[in-house]
Amino acid sequence: MASVYNSSAATLSEFLLICFPSFQSWQHWLSLPLSLLFLLAIGANATVLITIRLEASLHEPIYYLLSLLSLLDIVLCLTVIPKVLAIFWFDLRAISFFACFLQMFVMNSFLTMESCTFMVMAYDRYVAICHPLRYPSIITNHFVAKAAVFVIARNALFSLPVPILSAQLRYCAGNIIKNCICTNLSVSTLSCDDITFNRLYQLVAGWTLLGSDLILIIFSYTFILRAVLRIKAEGAAAKALSTCGSHFILILFFSTILLVLIITNVARKRIPPDVPILLNILHHLIPPAMNPIVYGVRTKEIKQGIQRLLRRLLDT
Repeated sequence: MASVYNSSAATLSEFLLICFPSFQSWQHWLSLPLSLLFLLAIGANATVLITIRLEASLHEPIYYLLSLLSLLDIVLCLTVIPKVLAIFWFDLRAISFFACFLQMFVMNSFLTMESCTFMVMAYDRYVAICHPLRYPSIITNHFVAKAAVFVIARNALFSLPVPILSAQLRYCAGNIIKNCICTNLSVSTLSCDDITFNRLYQLVAGWTLLGSDLILIIFSYTFILRAVLRIKAEGAAAKALSTCGSHFILILFFSTILLVLIITNVARKRIPPDVPILLNILHHLIPPAMNPIVYGVRTKEIKQGIQRLLRRLLDT
């Protein structure tokens, strides 16, 4: 991206992020719940990562997938929220040209990586419930390693053109971004070039990646539901439904808030501009805060691992 950066930086060295143009007076009040959610998300995901790392009993494929999800959540939060809070608290609105497009790349790629990780975890639950005898031979450490490479490579490669296309544009309509973060739409609208291909690529790539993941997730949980309803052992069906149901609800929440965000951006002329900005911020906070609770704390083995870890810390 360096050559692209150099060609555009000749006329523009930084952007100014203007959060909530219509309601700047209440930004300080909003910063309190956002900072609490940020601390919860970072703390909960870090706890899950440390617990899985230190507990030998958790060195299994499903927990490695949970580690990947927690790592993605931490990176997403650290990419977006500290800058938002710096704007709210210290009025540090400037963001360099390169940092803006780097943030754009991380947001686009890591959000789709998270969706892809949900898909792999849904497949893991499908194999565990529908083919329990074959589970140890299918879901192995080697499978998780290949899945992680696929998650990272697929989404990074498809997301890379988004900031590159935006960085190639000529920016002559000012440098004020009416957003808290460098989204492709907010930045590219400052250009005096035609941005049709830019927007079309992000739309097609986003719907292809997220849409295919969601379809496979729905298929997985449909087969899981069919298998669970056939289980005749007392309490087994209810336990499986409780575990998979909470996972599926969280995935639907992730997809729904993303869909709402897309719709509000498309129909932004009919919706107050501050609404999609707030939704964009919350989408980088609420799922990362909820994921370790639903996937981690509600998992018996991880809960016991956290308890043992806390006992060790208290004993030292």
